[in-house]
Amino acid sequence: MSHWPEERAVVYCQGAFTTTNGKTAHGLVRRCERYTVASLIDAAYSGRDAGEVLDGHGCGIPVVGSLTEALEGAADQGLPLTHFIMGLAPDGGRLPFAARADVAAALRSGLHVVSGLHDFLGEDPELAALAAEHGVTIADIRRPPDREDLHFFTGVIEKVKSLKVAVLGTDSAVGKRTTAWLLVDALRASGRRTELIGTGQTAWLQGARYSMVLDSLINDFVAGEIEHAVWTAWQEQQPDVIVLEGQGSLMNPAYPGGFELLAAGRPDVVLMQHAPRRMEYDGFPGHVLHDLPTQIKAVELIGGRPVVAVTVNHEDMETAEIPAACAAITAETGLPACDVLVDGAGPLLTILEEHLAAADLRRVAG
Repeated sequence: MSHWPEERAVVYCQGAFTTTNGKTAHGLVRRCERYTVASLIDAAYSGRDAGEVLDGHGCGIPVVGSLTEALEGAADQGLPLTHFIMGLAPDGGRLPFAARADVAAALRSGLHVVSGLHDFLGEDPELAALAAEHGVTIADIRRPPDREDLHFFTGVIEKVKSLKVAVLGTDSAVGKRTTAWLLVDALRASGRRTELIGTGQTAWLQGARYSMVLDSLINDFVAGEIEHAVWTAWQEQQPDVIVLEGQGSLMNPAYPGGFELLAAGRPDVVLMQHAPRRMEYDGFPGHVLHDLPTQIKAVELIGGRPVVAVTVNHEDMETAEIPAACAAITAETGLPACDVLVDGAGPLLTILEEHLAAADLRRVAG
């Protein structure tokens, strides 16, 4: 790739943009520093602005019905596309059968393909042959690093003086990464040097400088890679704050994420992302979501650090219902609650004030 963000990409999310299977596309619509997102493919919302569909306010990224429309629209602007990004994140990370033809069409059109699926498109003989024929590449970003490039946990993370904030959640696809980025932006705007530790394919695609794809790593090296990312961010940037993006949830039956982040990332405080209207784990009907107080207790028991606030995902809620939902969470848990997509991350800065001050003293003391 050349220097960011010279690449102009179309994000593929056919049939899934307003579902949790479109969460990679959601992230790229909300922010992307690695690519310029020129358009998004989902025929159900063709002709609309992707930001308006997703969050109720425009972002300048048009939704088109097909790859042909995306290519024609870019050509009309005199700004041809260079990349085709898989914006789907289906359960299990498998390439949907219907999407394969669109990937092939992108390669025939001379577009580099970038995929965060568990199915490695570069190992598909037909797709690999098409890439070679048309002089383009297939980047499977979930491909694990070579073992000689992996790191084992050493304990050096104890020397990191930044305030470390983990954004965990009560489920997968509940908005942890979005909240983490909004917190990073708010901290930077307040004058705090802040870095995000990305832990999934979407954060990497968005351009997180310090990141890994946790669910593609060999288990023995997960803790070491988390530590290495945090330590490298500290060594290179000396940030005031390091925000760790959570994955899955401690009690999710399919994606039990968070254990390594608590053990190896050693956050000072935790924010808990929660969707009050979600009754079952995402994608698994019949698997009842554990209640919020229980999930908070589990995080605090394992991590030995406090959950200091609950950040709300307002799915299936009207805007007018959000304040009452936040008040109910506070009454149930004793913790402040806010919706950062509606209220911004400003309330979190107030909540973190005393912890920021303590971290400042640590850095001064050396």
